[in-house]
Amino acid sequence: MNPTFNPYPDENYAKIRRLMRQTADHHNTLSDKDPHTDFNSNQETKCGFSSIRVMGTVVVLLMFISVIFSLSVVLRDPPSDAVNDGSNMWIPQWNSDLVDSKDRDLHTAIQPEDKLLSGLLSAKHGVGSCLSRYNSVSYQHKLAFEPSSYLIAKLRRYEDLHKHCGVYTESYNKTLEWLRSNGSSSSSDCRYLIWISFSGLGNRILTLASAFLYSLLTNRVLLVDPGTDMTDLFCEPFPDVSWFLPQDFPFKEEFSNFNQTSPDCYGKIMKNSMRTDSSGVILPSVVYLHLVHDYDDDDKLFFCDQDQALLQQSPWLVMKTDNYFVPSLFLMSSFEKELNDLFPNKDTVFHLLGRYLFHPTNSVWGLITRYYQAYLARASERIGIQIRVFDTGTGPFQHILDQVLTCTLKENLLPQTDRQTNIIGSVSNPKSKTVLITSLSAGYMEKLRDIYWENPTVTGERISFYQPSHEEHQQTEKSIHNQKALAEMYLLSTTDVLVTSSWSTFGYVAQGLGGLKPWILYKPENRTAPDPPCGQAMSMEPCFHAPPFYDCKAKKGVDTGKLVPHVKHCEDMPWGIKLVDRYD
Repeated sequence: MNPTFNPYPDENYAKIRRLMRQTADHHNTLSDKDPHTDFNSNQETKCGFSSIRVMGTVVVLLMFISVIFSLSVVLRDPPSDAVNDGSNMWIPQWNSDLVDSKDRDLHTAIQPEDKLLSGLLSAKHGVGSCLSRYNSVSYQHKLAFEPSSYLIAKLRRYEDLHKHCGVYTESYNKTLEWLRSNGSSSSSDCRYLIWISFSGLGNRILTLASAFLYSLLTNRVLLVDPGTDMTDLFCEPFPDVSWFLPQDFPFKEEFSNFNQTSPDCYGKIMKNSMRTDSSGVILPSVVYLHLVHDYDDDDKLFFCDQDQALLQQSPWLVMKTDNYFVPSLFLMSSFEKELNDLFPNKDTVFHLLGRYLFHPTNSVWGLITRYYQAYLARASERIGIQIRVFDTGTGPFQHILDQVLTCTLKENLLPQTDRQTNIIGSVSNPKSKTVLITSLSAGYMEKLRDIYWENPTVTGERISFYQPSHEEHQQTEKSIHNQKALAEMYLLSTTDVLVTSSWSTFGYVAQGLGGLKPWILYKPENRTAPDPPCGQAMSMEPCFHAPPFYDCKAKKGVDTGKLVPHVKHCEDMPWGIKLVDRYD
């Protein structure tokens, strides 16, 4: 008999109890009638309890697995309104392919493998104050060559020196006293090199790297004139102490007036002294080094070993330059061994020092990362094209466009287009190439974009063009202009292939930071595209545009591009010199 369900729970409960009693009575009756069934009954009871225990264990296990699964889902995909501490922020992966599949999780956290760049960077910096310092490894190429152990040790020693002798330390204040009293020497164990902010941003970056290398070689503390915008562009590279010259530094306002006629100019001092016997020359506490492109033979004595020994007298050197003068340091016997130990691969100087020194401020880093994630991150291949035009007049110029097209097509950087067929057959998993163009004019990007919009590629590749800014003319006096320029140099350094313009320090910075050997667009003459249009650089090093051609020992002119195998003439400026690897 199956009792009907009653909507009242108390009555249902009573019925269940009655059924349980009836079942128990029935089992007792059977037991009394057949005693031999007692054993079987007990066995059935035991088996019943065993089955219940097994079923209970299985249920508990299933419940446990369900809980674990639920927790894993919650932890893997937290609610969208949860607080994000930045640890799961998406960082684009280098050389990531174009994402077409919905199965790929774009928000997977990619942890940098080597945020200290094989020991190049110090681990003593705070993280939040300068996001680019340790996050840049997720955007830029890996180092082209690992830094030597000697360079790493030298940088750590320099950081200790800078902390000991930096602004407002006891040693710094002591040398300032000598400076104010016009003393000719100092008992302090600290000596300084002041770099004057001068020229365009590309020049400033290259010359600051040159000045820092000179400081490493001569055990001087580098202090940087912030100019109008250096503090807006770059983070502090050294732990615990600033590299920026303080506003209250005495005679700071006179820096802009230093020139070749200044009484403390080294070239003028040497010109007025007995050139045949400089050992008797006594230098003042402050010596001005004029290393600008218009410097004369007396100023160029800076690159002579005997003059370097003389310069050790002065506790304060003030340098103004628009030249990347590093190659000439490699021609000096007094620095030869030290430079060999620091840089076994000669063409890595700016690459390593640039990645050590120049970390964009958070505001500039925001410009870089937002643009990269929006336009560059998903491309199969990134191509950078930097166009610098020296012609006067309003562009874009057809001969420049022709040169860029001829170069990129000839070197298979961009695919050919088919102007006879409107539609090319479908290609499975087509490759995407993103072209990043930097130029003061928007016209070149627009014309290139139209060519690949109006005509299909013969390979089926998808080509897209982007240009972050087009300022029309250089505005070095504006901070936001220079912030955008720095962001574009950095973005170019993240590309896989780079095309740059001759003579351009903007391009030099990009290739050096990225560790790239670019294709250099040769300088056009008479508004005609040159043939060949471009050639690949021998090394990623910048060119020293105005080197001395002088043999200090023989005291006569010499071709400094032919003295050693690792210093050669530049591809884009034949009278310039640059570092190359000794084995190239």
